[in-house]
Amino acid sequence: MKILWIKTDFLHPTTRGGQIRTLEMLRRLHARNEVVYVAFSNDPSGEGVARSTEYSSRAYAVPHSPPPRRSLRFAGQLLRGLADPLPVSQRRYVSPAMRAKIAELTHETRFDSIVCDFLATAPNVPDLGACVLFQHNVETAIWRRHADTARNPVARAYLRQQANRMLAYEREVCRKVRHVIAVSAEDACQFRKLFGLEGPVSEVPTGVDADFFAPPGASPRSGIVFVGSMDWLPNIDGVRFFVESILPLIRRTHPSCELIIAGRDPAPAIRHLVKSDSRIQVTGTIPDIRPYLWNSAISVVPLRVGGGTRLKIYESMAAGVPVVSTTIGAEGLAVQPGDHILLADTPEAFAQACAGLLSDAEQSRRQAEAAQRLVKERFGWDQVALGMEQILSRYALAA
Repeated sequence: MKILWIKTDFLHPTTRGGQIRTLEMLRRLHARNEVVYVAFSNDPSGEGVARSTEYSSRAYAVPHSPPPRRSLRFAGQLLRGLADPLPVSQRRYVSPAMRAKIAELTHETRFDSIVCDFLATAPNVPDLGACVLFQHNVETAIWRRHADTARNPVARAYLRQQANRMLAYEREVCRKVRHVIAVSAEDACQFRKLFGLEGPVSEVPTGVDADFFAPPGASPRSGIVFVGSMDWLPNIDGVRFFVESILPLIRRTHPSCELIIAGRDPAPAIRHLVKSDSRIQVTGTIPDIRPYLWNSAISVVPLRVGGGTRLKIYESMAAGVPVVSTTIGAEGLAVQPGDHILLADTPEAFAQACAGLLSDAEQSRRQAEAAQRLVKERFGWDQVALGMEQILSRYALAA
């Protein structure tokens, strides 16, 4: 097949779950298909474009700079969002240059499949009816949860407005595209329910490189780790919830318990946590997450808002770390609570689950081993990519 893959960014340096998911699938698709990749980049000689040969036959960098969060430009964009029918999170990526490049590529080449990777690419696609939408998240659900958990009433009202606009826009795009691919059966069900989709919605599960994450040997484990991009609002909310409401309860029985927050670009609210608690470490961007997983006794996913790939859970499982998550944090994963993972939604229940694993080495070992077996046997990237390839072939454009 000839595949045109459209995304908002290049895949190196690889620091986000969506990048990992796309990278691992494209590496395998590229081995059997011609992949043309187009994405935003203001550094055509940088690592992202240079390493695109690892997963594509040709790549095109389109200059574009979304306003950085916590900047005056972004504040202006938020203000204009009060009257803009397009959600702010989508307006950030509108680019006439990208639209022109996609039109040029589709005019020059007859592609068998055109993939919009994430909803944010959709505003730049001239013909959505020719595209498959690969949706890592149900964006409407995320924005509704943001509104539901916002503390400030003004922010809550703004977020609710954005959620309503996202509902209208996401529904419009999902109804226009050739096919929708979700990352779980749960997300697929939400797409059908929220947007009234008449045709089928496919699903491609989260994958993991189990051998890459397998620990090199037995070593002492201690403390708790949270892994995730720390400039993403659901992760910021989840970490603050854990530190403010759950960690103090854990320390009633484990007073020396340490927390490592490992992920790129920590927001100021996250960096501030270190100042008030010497037993919290915020790493910032790191080249390799594995040592942090291998040395931790528990991996926590205390998300109250979110959706998408949940890569952090499968990576933790592959690394032999028992996981405690909220129901939302593990939503859509094919795991058995109590065997592969512990689920808890109140601070008290979450703290009790963590304290139990910290106190009971045998329970911790059983859960970690069961989870490792699960991801190794069922969720390798080769299997995931083959499923994606079959879907793209099934919904290929007519010759």
